[in-house]
Amino acid sequence: METNKTAATTAKSNADSLKKSSNSKSTVKHKKEEPLEQFFIDALKDMYWAEKAIVESLPKMRDAATTEELKEAFEDHELQTRKHISRLEKVFEETGQKAEAKKCEAMAGILKECEEIKNSTPEGTMTRDAALIIAAQKVEHYEIASYGGLVQLALTLNYNKAADLLNKTLAEEEETDEALTDVAESYINFEASREGDEEEESETAAY
Repeated sequence: METNKTAATTAKSNADSLKKSSNSKSTVKHKKEEPLEQFFIDALKDMYWAEKAIVESLPKMRDAATTEELKEAFEDHELQTRKHISRLEKVFEETGQKAEAKKCEAMAGILKECEEIKNSTPEGTMTRDAALIIAAQKVEHYEIASYGGLVQLALTLNYNKAADLLNKTLAEEEETDEALTDVAESYINFEASREGDEEEESETAAY
């Protein structure tokens, strides 16, 4: 998919930027009242809240999944997200800030939609798995956009170690998005498309 190819280049581009700025001072203390830095810190707090909320939602998505392949994908994502939370705490340290969470309204909305998608699809079907993958990818795409922006802001503010940490998370989010696409395209979407036909065939045979 073209979108995945484009997203996959983001972390690499950021890595190149990090190399170019490697000679700069790793951590520079800025006045908290500076608007750009305040926006950066607030955005970190948003993502800290978002990652914690995702950790709580992933076991529910895993339990709702039909196929073992998708269940395992959600389990792997949960472990990875816990690592992202720890990494964000290190980013806060690099910026001289206490790790604090501020409710991310955007992620709260996406996770609410994930719950609605789960509840609106038949249990034990490929259709539910296909829908869960789309829901999970909406989460990933928000994270990719957010972390991509945070990396660039960290570089602008000369928080180069923080930028490196954020870029590692960005790369992992992109990999997760691609992995979910692979799971969907392997057979889940195709099988989901046939479920309606199979039900009609079953009803016809009964008559």
